[in-house]
Amino acid sequence: MAKGALEGVRVLDFTQYLSGPHGTSVLSELGAEIIKIEKPGDGEPERQAMPKTSKGESYQFFSYNRGKKSVTLNLKDPKGVEIAKKLAAKVDILVENFAPGGMDRLGLSYEEVRKINPRIIYASISGFGQTGRRRNDVSYDVVAQAMGGLMSVTGQPDGEPLKAGISLGDYMGGYNGVIAILAALYYRTVTGEGQSIDISMQDGIWAMVFPDRADYFDTLEVPKRFGNKLSSSAPFGAYHSKNGYVVICTITDPQWQKVLQAMGREDLSGEERFATRENRTKNMKEVDGVVQAWCQEKTVEDIFAILKKFGVPCSPLPTFDQVASDPHLLEREMIVEVEQPVSGKVKLSGSVYKMSKTPGDRRKRVPDAGEHNEEIYRGLLGIGEEEMKKLKEGSVI
Repeated sequence: MAKGALEGVRVLDFTQYLSGPHGTSVLSELGAEIIKIEKPGDGEPERQAMPKTSKGESYQFFSYNRGKKSVTLNLKDPKGVEIAKKLAAKVDILVENFAPGGMDRLGLSYEEVRKINPRIIYASISGFGQTGRRRNDVSYDVVAQAMGGLMSVTGQPDGEPLKAGISLGDYMGGYNGVIAILAALYYRTVTGEGQSIDISMQDGIWAMVFPDRADYFDTLEVPKRFGNKLSSSAPFGAYHSKNGYVVICTITDPQWQKVLQAMGREDLSGEERFATRENRTKNMKEVDGVVQAWCQEKTVEDIFAILKKFGVPCSPLPTFDQVASDPHLLEREMIVEVEQPVSGKVKLSGSVYKMSKTPGDRRKRVPDAGEHNEEIYRGLLGIGEEEMKKLKEGSVI
């Protein structure tokens, strides 16, 4: 297996549940060494997150903690905090997603850690960020989606606001954290200086939502929900056929003309109300009515074959089980098997990072809680056998 792009980069991971673990899992996938801090005893509650394998292990935990090294450490014990500081002195990056102020109360704030390690890149991910009036508000993914504006523009026009079908706020928090960390690594390479990073899940959602509604500050018109449609083009979205749905996407005027040719409706090519993208958007219901009338008389397979022949951007709308068995995804190794000691072989998502020299690696297994205590505490920090015994007996590790 090729070496990862981030080989030699060491990360201290104080994250739990989704946004933080997702971010550090990406760093792990790209080759960084991740030292994950877990509670002594029964381990973190996130190891019990749903859904679970038949053996009672968390698929979510598997997905976001592959390839990491797990150590147990009681951060409520002063000795545990001292060990955490020793670890911080040995790493390049620290990532945490406690509520703002949580690391400060432990004595592990950026200001304290950079005294030990001036080159540290210290990334914090939270619902509303480390500054501002909402910094202390409790936040989960759906709160970020709501407060970032995503739910206000998601859903059917006459329906209720909807969140995305996945934890998009959490995922974007993790991804934005990784982007900032990689930029900070490059900056440190050039200048030798570390820095702190403040990632807000609300910020991340708003940054995605705004570009499609950027005329708001000109018009002051509250954006509407368009369901599966695009607010600025037609035809666009999912249309039902005899046996399912097909997705049709047109942006340009030439694409519209190709749709008309595919449908055998060249008689509409000169219609002024459909002639331009702007006009089609204004007359979206009429455009969709023409396309829907054609689709409902045909099967998904027929529609897809005809539109593809004319070069119209389109696809079937597969069910989840069909996506999970998609030959193309399988060919691209986006479904991989990982061998876990308890649950055995489990199927998980593969790496999106197809890199010619340093491809991402998602085939590593998830460690047991505290599996790497000896390697990290004795090997990296040089803690002796007797001291290790005392730390275990005192429930520090």
